[in-house]
Amino acid sequence: MNNFEARDVDVVVIGAGQAGLSGAYHLRRVGLRPDAGFVVLDHAPAPGGAWQFRWPSLTYGKVHGLHALPGMELTGADDDRPSSEVIGGYFTRYEDAFGLRVHRPVHVRAVREGAGGRLLVETSEGPYAARALINATGTWDRPFHPRYPGQETFRGRQLHTARYPGPEAFAGLRVIVVGGGASGTQHLLEIAEVAAGTTWVTRRPPVFREGPFGEVQGRAAVALVEERVRKGLPPESVVSVTGLPLNDAIRRARERGVLDRLPMFDRITPEGVAWDDGRTVEADVILWATGFRAAIGHLAPLKLREPGGGIALDGTRAVRDERVHLVGYGPSASTIGANRAGRAAVREIRRLLDRGPAARGGGERRPVDQPAGQPAGKPAVVPG
Repeated sequence: MNNFEARDVDVVVIGAGQAGLSGAYHLRRVGLRPDAGFVVLDHAPAPGGAWQFRWPSLTYGKVHGLHALPGMELTGADDDRPSSEVIGGYFTRYEDAFGLRVHRPVHVRAVREGAGGRLLVETSEGPYAARALINATGTWDRPFHPRYPGQETFRGRQLHTARYPGPEAFAGLRVIVVGGGASGTQHLLEIAEVAAGTTWVTRRPPVFREGPFGEVQGRAAVALVEERVRKGLPPESVVSVTGLPLNDAIRRARERGVLDRLPMFDRITPEGVAWDDGRTVEADVILWATGFRAAIGHLAPLKLREPGGGIALDGTRAVRDERVHLVGYGPSASTIGANRAGRAAVREIRRLLDRGPAARGGGERRPVDQPAGQPAGKPAVVPG
């Protein structure tokens, strides 16, 4: 087993999507220096957050409500270019403009209690000892795969929307799309143009929203998600309570019968799916557009979860540990919400740092299990 030393920083930011970059920007604004006062760790291979993994047919013009990062607008974007290229380029320019020095690819294995009141962040590039943490890991790494009887017998292909390759892969096939969110309807509309047939299945009847969706409606939707998080329940997405916008493309698809929804099937068969009332649908592909869960497994050693299964938050701060802030989780899981949450988290973290001993910006190294302020001895061994 090797000996490692933990590097002292005031704040570790995990994730460099919209939420992580917002937090990093505001950390710079309050005077912390990258790689000394704070460090940003991202396991993705390039800038762009989850956007870099989006399917090629999701052009920038189809993106719903992307909010600019703080301090730099996204201008002159070509609506016909893939969103992964447009937003990936925007994030690259943003990181460079503010000198955020994102470390990538870095995998965070665990966050646990360290010495001297610090958090020990165990990563693939070595451990960090932090006074505070901004967790901005999002959901893309945890696609939700429902389980149904007979699933293993299906002779066709099953894939999650996280692996959606674009509509061309479904040409001439019979496709079942499962899920009533924005991704599911986008996939369905694209696939219907080239498939031999499509079937749309959802757990609940879809709710289509007509008319404008302004600030008042947005705040009401966020409040519903916020209430769940405050109670320590797993968050539902903001989109799940806003409904689906009834635009021209949706109207045309409804007129053509593409959006004639069926209730959730009861089991999967080798040839397709079946309901207990005797109805069956044959298929070559089942596409699970069933959403994602928060990627927070690395926080498990801190025991932040409530009996309800979620992490209770007061604003962005974890109720069970004031050093930990979750941004892009629950009510802040939208681009504008992530920006606001990043600012709010840094405001509270600054207060926390001001209360403690002056240790900001040094970037000193000390053994993992050596309390701050004690002489350095032989480096301690990080438990495997």
